[in-house]
Amino acid sequence: MTKPELTIFITLAVGITASLGILLRLFSDSEAMIALVAIVLSAIIAYKYPRTGLWTLLIYLPFSGSVTYSLGYGHIFFHLLKDAFYFPALIALIQVQPNLNPFFKLVKPLITALIFLLAVCLITLLAVHLPQQLIAQSSERPVLMWIFGSKVLIGYIPLILCAYYLIRDQQDLFFLTRLQVIVVLICCSLGLIQYILLVTGICEGSNNIAAYLDEPTLDARCFVGGSLLYSANWGNGLIRLPGTFVAPWQWAWFLISSIFFTYASSTSDSSPRWRVVSWVATVMVLLMSVISGQRVALVLTPVILLILSLLTVKAKHWFLTNLGIIFLGVWIASNLELVQNRWENLVGRWQASPPDEFIVRQFHWAMNSQEGVLGNGLGTATNAARIFGETRFIETYYAKLFYEMGPLGILAFLAVVSILTLLCFKALRSLQQTNLRRLGICLWVFVLVISYNTFYYPLDVE
Repeated sequence: MTKPELTIFITLAVGITASLGILLRLFSDSEAMIALVAIVLSAIIAYKYPRTGLWTLLIYLPFSGSVTYSLGYGHIFFHLLKDAFYFPALIALIQVQPNLNPFFKLVKPLITALIFLLAVCLITLLAVHLPQQLIAQSSERPVLMWIFGSKVLIGYIPLILCAYYLIRDQQDLFFLTRLQVIVVLICCSLGLIQYILLVTGICEGSNNIAAYLDEPTLDARCFVGGSLLYSANWGNGLIRLPGTFVAPWQWAWFLISSIFFTYASSTSDSSPRWRVVSWVATVMVLLMSVISGQRVALVLTPVILLILSLLTVKAKHWFLTNLGIIFLGVWIASNLELVQNRWENLVGRWQASPPDEFIVRQFHWAMNSQEGVLGNGLGTATNAARIFGETRFIETYYAKLFYEMGPLGILAFLAVVSILTLLCFKALRSLQQTNLRRLGICLWVFVLVISYNTFYYPLDVE
């Protein structure tokens, strides 16, 4: 695009957005106006510059909770801002690519599995949601619930296509890993500040909120992010930090996913400086996993780091790994009381509700709640669809899928993630460069863990 064309485009985009904002201000509240103006402007830019839109999406997602509650006070329109970066960019990419055959040839087995999954979704619409719509009360919208449920289930699968055209060469690949490292450092730094503000009393947390002494609430929000729990006077102290996200459980899975990218960058980046920065980011992730009060992150991040180290590091490269372990050990030794409290909390929770028994209970409940082989309908256990009818909260992802779509839905989804995992492994085996192979191992283990984990958060929430 030439400079005059760029000037015209920016002028038109700002003009249209400003005009829309003025009209909305006349008929709506200020939060809705800000959100819709941001959505329209973001969509226009993402459609015109799809690569920029996708990079912006990756940057924005970890900060979306802070933006939503800092600027939008939780307005529902702010939750749609991420889609303004994604869907217009996806449409533009499909339009500008003259030939998608190389991509489809590469993922041909995955396309077959996706068609099967889509077919099950459509059958669910026809056999479950349409009959529900015919007898629904005025406040219920089963078909709209299906749309939202389908969007959560399959709406972001086309990101595979986006990634194929976004990552054109090694330069783009290492730009991605470095970008992730920077985002992780910023998010963890903001989360650390949040923790300091709470323990020093600058933020009160949940201490003076009688109704929320043992569960996260927006009323306890501090500095960044959304719902928070911090009750210093409850036993040894209860803490569940959301970091920069909407809720603590999202923050936990951000930390878990981040350990893959920071460690991958530390072992594969060609720049020694970036490898050191990546190690700093890795240590920050481990630190936040301890102080954030997230049990799943406290358990999984060190385990994942150990597994990745065993899979990627040769004996002569163990120096930095050992140095990191020594640093972490020194920190733990100097904060034994804090670490012990977190560990006792984890053990107590595990003994009170063992994860294996919890998963089995949820599956039994989902099976007993079935009225047919197609489940209760897409979206009926999806939080985002709650405005269209009653929804259930099911923490185990595959039990949730069974409740919504029945056994066919689970089989279809497992087919998709299994084939995706296999394709990633084949791509990994084809790599010859040592640094790319290390990076590939980390990303493949990431896909493997996320695909088959039993929690609903990483598969159902951005």
